[in-house]
Amino acid sequence: MFATLSDRLTSTFKNLRSKGRLSEADIDATIREIRRALLDADVAVPVVRDFAGIVRERALSAEVSGALNPAQQVVKIVNEELVNILGGEHRPLNFAKTGPTVIMLAGLQGAGKTTLAGKLALNLKEQGHTPMLVAADLQRPNAVTQLKVVGERAGVPVYAPHPGNQGEAALPGVSAGDPVSVALAGLETAKTRQHSVIIVDTAGRLGVDQELMEQAADIRDAINPNEILFVIDAMIGQDAVATAQAFNEGVNFTGVVLSKLDGDARGGAALSVARVTGKPILFASTGEKLTDFEVFHPDRMASRILDMGDILTLIEQAEKAFDTQEAERMAQKIQDGKDFTLADFLVQMQQLRNMGSMKKMLGMLPGMGQMREALDNFDEREVNRIEAIIQSMTPAERDNPKIINGSRRSRIAKGSGTTVTEINQLLQRFDAAQKMMRQMNKGGGAGMPGMPGMGKMPGVGKRAGARQAKKDKKMTPQQRAAAARKAARDAQTPTQSSGSSFGLGNQEQVDPSSLELPPGLDKFLGR
Repeated sequence: MFATLSDRLTSTFKNLRSKGRLSEADIDATIREIRRALLDADVAVPVVRDFAGIVRERALSAEVSGALNPAQQVVKIVNEELVNILGGEHRPLNFAKTGPTVIMLAGLQGAGKTTLAGKLALNLKEQGHTPMLVAADLQRPNAVTQLKVVGERAGVPVYAPHPGNQGEAALPGVSAGDPVSVALAGLETAKTRQHSVIIVDTAGRLGVDQELMEQAADIRDAINPNEILFVIDAMIGQDAVATAQAFNEGVNFTGVVLSKLDGDARGGAALSVARVTGKPILFASTGEKLTDFEVFHPDRMASRILDMGDILTLIEQAEKAFDTQEAERMAQKIQDGKDFTLADFLVQMQQLRNMGSMKKMLGMLPGMGQMREALDNFDEREVNRIEAIIQSMTPAERDNPKIINGSRRSRIAKGSGTTVTEINQLLQRFDAAQKMMRQMNKGGGAGMPGMPGMGKMPGVGKRAGARQAKKDKKMTPQQRAAAARKAARDAQTPTQSSGSSFGLGNQEQVDPSSLELPPGLDKFLGR
């Protein structure tokens, strides 16, 4: 979402780094480019004005003029102010001390509240909580049915005593229902069933209206929630500010959740809502899957915008996706000197895919903004093709790829729906990975080439012998005979250093009794 803004800011700082000293004109030009980039990203004008003013004031201060690298200091200032705009430090959810924690969702229709309810429930379930969803959106057609489906996918129970609005297929004799009574009944049910968290999904509208606010306020007053989360579509641009202010005045929400953060919009909502409302952004929805949900960290998001990467989030996702026992088994296998097989490669690829989109993971690495075109052209289906190829092999072929001849490659290609060329490319990449794993296994022994104290160094081992043999072949018979005679003479003539570290060699032995030695030293001479 922040690709355009990130590219603009990165380009601005790249021009700034080429200058050894920064004048006031340089700083003004940089602030001007930053202001344009933020406005193009649909950030609210008051937020842009405040941000540019603070950055300019700090950039002209002593902290930049006295710095060893003024350009880096300006980047540091922009990063810190971006963190402040996004809310400063991350704030976790407020949980109730006794009884179930009540979380109420509010927002416009289409913002993604119902799906986000399932994502939040799954996230809390993974943390050890026992959440329950309450279907209090009785106006949007099939909203209750959708919440039931989402709850089933997340493995979380859904309290839905009323079917809600079924559209043209509305149940005969069923009234529109009272969402306030449904929310109250859901709270009592959660207490009875001893659920630790309940998430109340409320109705939305296509625009801010008084009826929506009154209904949301009535539900809030009835259930007294610990958290009121305002779900906002990160793609709506400048309208985000007016919508957020209206909901803040109507229901006084306690936190913000950004949905559709994986879209291709310019992302101004994320940079505006926290500063305008003064309420922190707690979570972000980054995709359609229930697992595409992450805790919002302002400092990490600022690093992503400035193309500095987000390694901490990448590590956290890896810890969730990778099997600890499998990692220990793989480490022990390498330590024991066993070969890395295609079966192991398949397991690693599957665990890597469990982390989510490869594009998202690669995008969290520092400097990937410079490779955005290649990243956009990355084919996510490549992992599926690799998995199909390996699964089309026999166990023997996975353990020993060298037995895969031409006929076997043709069979594997037909079984996986690929071509022989793709099979060859995979085997070549795997061979390179296997060699790397072998070198890692050798470690401090005869492993890495060109390293001191390790094998396969230039002029050592078989290669050195091969070079000497090649040199001998180039010699004439007379030259080889002369070299042999010289080697014989060298063997017969003792060198000064032979037999002694001090160069005494075959010289006449010295009688220790003739030496004037200090008293008591003769016992060390073996006498």
